Amino acid sequence: MPSSYVVGSHFEQFIKDQISGGRYASASEVVRDALRLLEQEEQRHAAALAALRADVRHGLDSGPGQSAETVFQRLEQKYSNHSAVLVEP
Repeated sequence: MPSSYVVGSHFEQFIKDQISGGRYASASEVVRDALRLLEQEEQRHAAALAALRADVRHGLDSGPGQSAETVFQRLEQKYSNHSAVLVEP
């Protein structure tokens, strides 16, 4: 069943340019291809969002974090003890 949509003068001209350039034979082909690309982009976006949510969940499930100050203090202590051992004869 045919549908009618208003796309505005910019996209109307774009569709005409695609047809006159020989890439498409009809406005319907242009619109179908555009919708196919939009659908693919939406699927990529949904997959990226799902992956991000999984990463956040993994981080939350890994337990409480530590402050940067605590981490740096531990590293400084570890490496200052390590260098003291290397300096001794």
